[in-house]
Amino acid sequence: MIEKIAINDRFTVGKAQPSAEAVPQIARDGFRSVVNLRVEGADGQKMSPAEEGEAVRRAGMSYFHLPVKADSLSDGLVDRFREGVAGLPGPVFVHCASGKRAGAFTMMHVAAEQGMSGKEVLAKAAEMGFECDTPQLESFVRDYVDSHRR
Repeated sequence: MIEKIAINDRFTVGKAQPSAEAVPQIARDGFRSVVNLRVEGADGQKMSPAEEGEAVRRAGMSYFHLPVKADSLSDGLVDRFREGVAGLPGPVFVHCASGKRAGAFTMMHVAAEQGMSGKEVLAKAAEMGFECDTPQLESFVRDYVDSHRR
């Protein structure tokens, strides 16, 4: 089973991509949507994004794929993530390969919606087991949240 971290009642981050066999269990666990941040053809990919989308829909859930490369983060990508998850039925299971991108994007979304500061979201992320392991990622998360919070 995939290690999961519940962010709040609406969002949970998976620290790996689910296998085709694990997707029905995600639905049985009560999730109504799956968000995949992996890029097509990534190393260790268990299913292509199209195959994952089919498995998710067969299990009765909604699916949103937003390919995100760790070295190409941008405000626009986070904005697209936020727009994409806004209309999904919850609870929502968000994953990438390791949980770093999924955790960062989900935490940025939740923090901006709740009016948290960049400093607050970094502390909360660390407390939950998400680490911004590079100064660039830490700066990106902090600056995004500070400029987009309500």
